Amino acid sequence: MDHPLTLIVEDNEDVAKYIALCLGEDYKVHHAKDGQEGIDKTLELIPDIIICDVMMPIKDGFEVCSFIKQDERTSHIPVIMLTAKTTKEDRLTGLISGADAYLAKPFDKKELLIRMEKMINLRKRLIEKFSTDKYKLKTTLSSDNLEGLFLQKAINNIENNIDDSDFGTLQLTLALGMSESQLYRKLKALTGKSTALFIRSVRLQKAKELLKTTTLNISEVAYETGFSNPAWFSRVFKEEFGESPVAHRNH
Repeated sequence: MDHPLTLIVEDNEDVAKYIALCLGEDYKVHHAKDGQEGIDKTLELIPDIIICDVMMPIKDGFEVCSFIKQDERTSHIPVIMLTAKTTKEDRLTGLISGADAYLAKPFDKKELLIRMEKMINLRKRLIEKFSTDKYKLKTTLSSDNLEGLFLQKAINNIENNIDDSDFGTLQLTLALGMSESQLYRKLKALTGKSTALFIRSVRLQKAKELLKTTTLNISEVAYETGFSNPAWFSRVFKEEFGESPVAHRNH
């Protein structure tokens, strides 16, 4: 993940600048000066990671974190909470609100960077998980988490329109109630794929199944899964699975 997009939600300008300085050139940094702006910028940017202060005007860090973790558009984003309040009760409140990590001020620069790196690596492993079996997503997803449920909903919408070659990014964003940029950033974070490639992968996975379970010829399978050009279908099928549709059927 090159230069992860990081949102610092901090009302103290000096602290925000210091955090940005700690992150250096390895992260692309944006700043929100209060909790409400933090929520607004989170929805606008869909950052890769958020560093959020607890004590802020308008909305505090716990409210910001709770919103992020409960909203389908942003629930996947890791949140590091920063606070001068270090009681056990405060830490529990932070964890209840969904914070992924909790650092006391003044924080140690090295600890912050290690936490950031671990969260980015966790996100990379999540992407690997969803791509291990060439997007056989239905059997690899857990339905007990928001991300699994979100991807399942996306897959269901694509499969319900599988033979419609006009069903693309715009239609999926409307079905899921997101903007195109929000959906793109979320899918990229969870699967490593753009929206268009994610849709194509779901179509190809269905085509792979049809080649094994039906007697439809290659062109019919292509049309059945929303590919209007059978030659293009064969090309991207081989790109996705490492073998042609004919070779897959004959295995």
